[in-house]
Amino acid sequence: MIQIGILGIVGALLAIQFKSTKGEYGIYLGIAVSLMIFFSILSQLKIFTDAVRQIGQYVNLDSYYMGTLLKMLGITYVAEFASAICKDAGHQTIGMQIEIFGKLVILALGIPVLLALLETIKEFLS
Repeated sequence: MIQIGILGIVGALLAIQFKSTKGEYGIYLGIAVSLMIFFSILSQLKIFTDAVRQIGQYVNLDSYYMGTLLKMLGITYVAEFASAICKDAGHQTIGMQIEIFGKLVILALGIPVLLALLETIKEFLS
């Protein structure tokens, strides 16, 4: 975490330096640092997915639901990442649209889980 923090701070400071002379270079540098952090997170994501799978085995959940949970996590991260880059580049409207689209995709993924939950409750009450 310390390395990622230092990378972020150095990237931000360099981007500020470039922003005054060549603004587009600051944006490119910010995107490059963001991608480096993104790929660092991907390497750590394997630990998380293994833990979620192990929890799924203990609780005896359907793998579909665990897969849906992981998809939701990925969609959330990608939407926030893309939105932040757009906002940093000065395109707040595009960033907001990406966030809204991400929320709608997560909602669509969650509907089958909600229906299964309602079906379980219905069986429990019957």
